[in-house]
Amino acid sequence: MSVTAIETPTTIHRGEEEIPWADAGGGIELKVLMVRDDEGLWIVRNRFAPGVVIQTHRHTGPVYAHTLSGAWKYLEYPEVNRAGSFLFEPAGSVHTLATPHDNTEPTDVWFQIHGVNLNLDADGNVESITDGPGVLAAYYAMCEAQGLPRPNVVT
Repeated sequence: MSVTAIETPTTIHRGEEEIPWADAGGGIELKVLMVRDDEGLWIVRNRFAPGVVIQTHRHTGPVYAHTLSGAWKYLEYPEVNRAGSFLFEPAGSVHTLATPHDNTEPTDVWFQIHGVNLNLDADGNVESITDGPGVLAAYYAMCEAQGLPRPNVVT
């Protein structure tokens, strides 16, 4: 009887310095950690300044969020996410992310997003679409324009 070797996949590690913060404008900083277009998966970290409001949007897939610092909420819901909070957003959920004006520190949130964001106008119509490959391309362009090293994003 012979034993067949099984190829074991290896882990992928990225250090903090390999993926820089890019200034996305409007009080938002961005790190794109991973984009798996074949899976419709994108993982980002955002830092939001106090008083930031993100356009109302609908997710086509589930989203998982972990708050590392600061506070934020969806204007449509009463709960406030604070450091240590975990949030699950089911596919189809619609919300408007906002950080309190009286935050004393940036709000740092890790998001695992499946599918796309359908960005909505005031009447609920789709105005634009945000997806992983588009966010990655924008992130690379921001880093280049800001003189940052090319990020070593997991793709």
